[in-house]
Amino acid sequence: MKVTIIDGDLLEQDVEVIVNSWNRNIIPWWLLLPQGVSGAIKKRGGTKPFKEVAKFGPIPLGQARVTGSGNLKFKGIIHVAGINMFWFATEYSVRESVKNAMALVNELGFESVAFPLIGAGSGNRGEAWSQRIMEQAFSEITTNARMYIVKFSG
Repeated sequence: MKVTIIDGDLLEQDVEVIVNSWNRNIIPWWLLLPQGVSGAIKKRGGTKPFKEVAKFGPIPLGQARVTGSGNLKFKGIIHVAGINMFWFATEYSVRESVKNAMALVNELGFESVAFPLIGAGSGNRGEAWSQRIMEQAFSEITTNARMYIVKFSG
């Protein structure tokens, strides 16, 4: 399936659900100083999504969990474990994060989803690397949902 690449703010997209690359719940949310997408969600959406995702316990690398969206307009937030314990994204973690997030999109019937560039920020990888791995993963997915990768421009 084709994914659309756009520049903008993930939290301003006209989609039903967004994806947040999360820390696997290894470190309690209240001890973290969220950066990037997580920081924006906390600032604009509140802490409720992070309290919800914490209830799942440690999230295996590349897996995904869905929560409410707090004060944001979305139907949900899909949190993916896109970086390993050393704060580094791998091809495996990015590919599996996309695959498992999209499995939730399909299972829950979301019609549209926006992803950040998983691993490009806190995952210590570049935008081009993340985009390439994500596009490869999307090419193997069958869905009716509209899919977007949002490259942050702010």
